[in-house]
Amino acid sequence: MQRFNDSVNNYIYNHSTKPNELLDELERQTYLKILRPQMLSGPIQGKVLEMLSCMIQPKRILELGTFTGYSALCLAKGLTSNGKVITIDINDELQEFAQSFFDKSKYKNQIEFLIGDVKNIVPNLNEVFDIVFIDADKREYSEYYNLVFDKVRPGGFIIADDVLWYGKVTETIPVNDMYTKGLLAFNERIQNDSRVENVIFPIRDGLMVVRKL
Repeated sequence: MQRFNDSVNNYIYNHSTKPNELLDELERQTYLKILRPQMLSGPIQGKVLEMLSCMIQPKRILELGTFTGYSALCLAKGLTSNGKVITIDINDELQEFAQSFFDKSKYKNQIEFLIGDVKNIVPNLNEVFDIVFIDADKREYSEYYNLVFDKVRPGGFIIADDVLWYGKVTETIPVNDMYTKGLLAFNERIQNDSRVENVIFPIRDGLMVVRKL
């Protein structure tokens, strides 16, 4: 996978609308206080998610994998006035941190943050979603896809993060690399699913955008 050098990345950043003050603070605090801060979506990917949400104008968004809340706040920008984001994370140690930023935002009454295993929570959600954003355990992407598919409206979108995984999806991988294997299986699953159309955006580690037919 071709990866842009720092000068091109800086050019992209300097020619994109900057995040608001709350997202800037969330990014700073994540890097100061949270392990593996690189998991944060960041300004460019966050802006892409925001743009997609604003184009779709969803009533319901489901996010699998909250981390510190950056992507949930970006996706929330496109919500209709009575819309809602349901975001799920298994790590309860992040709950207070992420919730504090949700509470500071104008979307605090539109973001529902659930802690637990996606596979236990999603089957009990009585909702139809316009957007599902998958950014949780890479080994489970195919299972997540199966879990959410029937809950996405026709014409709705499933967006999956990290589908290029540092370019490893094009390389020979070790037998025990279950993360890359999970992503390879997911990518093939999407490519061979006649119920959808799809494209990979080469943003950061790759965004798979899937539209349900």
